Amino acid sequence: MGDKGQIRKIQFTGKSSYIVSLPKDWIKEQGLKQGDQVTVERNGSTILEVKPVNFGKSSGDESSNLIISPEDDKSSIVRKLIALYFLNSKTINVKPKTGTRISPTHRIAIRDAVKKVLMGSEITADSTDGITVQVLINLVELSVDGAFKRMLSMAKSMQTDALLSLKEGNDELAQEVINSDDDVDRFGFYIIRQLTIAIENQHMLEEMGFKNSRDCLGYRVIVKNIERIGDHAVTLAQDAIDIKKPIKGKIMTSIEKMNEFALTAIDNTCLALFKNNYLEAENAISESSNIKKY
Repeated sequence: MGDKGQIRKIQFTGKSSYIVSLPKDWIKEQGLKQGDQVTVERNGSTILEVKPVNFGKSSGDESSNLIISPEDDKSSIVRKLIALYFLNSKTINVKPKTGTRISPTHRIAIRDAVKKVLMGSEITADSTDGITVQVLINLVELSVDGAFKRMLSMAKSMQTDALLSLKEGNDELAQEVINSDDDVDRFGFYIIRQLTIAIENQHMLEEMGFKNSRDCLGYRVIVKNIERIGDHAVTLAQDAIDIKKPIKGKIMTSIEKMNEFALTAIDNTCLALFKNNYLEAENAISESSNIKKY
């Protein structure tokens, strides 16, 4: 059905009912049939919104199968698993190719991926004959904004702790930063999954506060940049371990000032994003160029 409005004639039936037919293309797009129910809601004084009763339910497949072979690379298997997660599969059944079994190496890789990458997922069955991954979390439990804010907070904390580990020569703190990177990535994968759902479902799009699917693409770019903050923190933490001694004096002071400026710029940028304030976004971009002073 096109975006342009269609003119429909109002018909009167019985003693008090008015009827307006629904576009055939729209019925097909929604997967509706005769006897299905829709809700009619008023939006202002002149607009009526018609929605399927199940409007808002995700459009992903309830169950997906991933067939693997002993010779498959474990990284390839994990990528396929993540792809099915992105496609909103509720249950992912990992099965061995006929006549084979899932190797211990593959089982460990799958378990690690579920634990470290696929937020809201649990393994409900695990054997050499197959592994079942159940995705339990949904939009109501953790919104995109909520996940984004937590992801941002964790990435900033990683950056601060990484610099502290450099300053103190603290290997234990540096290792904690490295370990935290998995948590940041989990939030990133979860957000991308929810954005994928929103692009395919207008109601989900509205529930997440996006005006159109283009906003989802912008959010995805932002998420990848937040992931980079975590990656840079890991690099600093690894440097702290490799250097094996504290960094002090003017060099460390300059680095700390630069870090403080960068984190403030990130805060201002994200605040402009959450407020959808174009002017504040422009100011944040302009201000960020001052990092050259450091």
